[in-house]
Amino acid sequence: MGHWWERNILEPGKLPLLLALTAFVLTFVITRVITRLIRAGKGPFGNVKAGGLHIHHVVPGVVLTVVGGFGAVASDRQGVGGVVSAVLFGMGAGLVLDEFALLLHLDDVYWSEEGRKSVEVVVLTAALVGLLLAGFSPFGVNDLSQQELADRSTVISNIAANFLLSLIALSKGKARIAVFGVIVPLVGLVGAVRLARPGSPWARRFYGGRPRARAKAALRAYRHDRRWARPRRALQDWIGGKPDPRPARLPGGR
Repeated sequence: MGHWWERNILEPGKLPLLLALTAFVLTFVITRVITRLIRAGKGPFGNVKAGGLHIHHVVPGVVLTVVGGFGAVASDRQGVGGVVSAVLFGMGAGLVLDEFALLLHLDDVYWSEEGRKSVEVVVLTAALVGLLLAGFSPFGVNDLSQQELADRSTVISNIAANFLLSLIALSKGKARIAVFGVIVPLVGLVGAVRLARPGSPWARRFYGGRPRARAKAALRAYRHDRRWARPRRALQDWIGGKPDPRPARLPGGR
């Protein structure tokens, strides 16, 4: 265990990535704690306003991300500049992705059902970066030997195959599996061979004239959502806070 930690986590070239991930997670956690306190009306915190305009924390997040990104490009990865840039970039990314739903919907949906997307994207990002720190490489290149890495055709074919698996999984409506499949090829293979979700591009293209396949895909998707939707929502509420309840609608209203 100690040898693995030194080889994959404490490797000098991975220190900026480790610092960026740590800053990313801590910034997200601290931001969520503060926003939940503001929402509850507790503590000394409050919304930042300038001239009556609510300044969302995605704004300083963009600034920190830009400064950290350009600083990382311009500095030595193992120098002080690289360390500082990695921390700034991680902090900025944490602030930006915490309001990912706002950017996606171009609306303040922070405490709405749509705001759950921000928590999901943050968790997904942290997990992917963690896999990179653990020694995984995109498209399964880490599975190749030194001799295979020297053969460009082997590397290109390996990347192409894993990219195709992730693309198929994505077309089947399995976005999370497709993203993880980029890092862990076996995950992409599972998503590629399983039935597509109803309404996905794959289902519309290949299940149109196959009623049994459509029915089986719909049943599997229903069972999956019924099993995992509630635990996923509970985890999202625990991490990011429970969304505001939707206002009641009158019968026949819109």
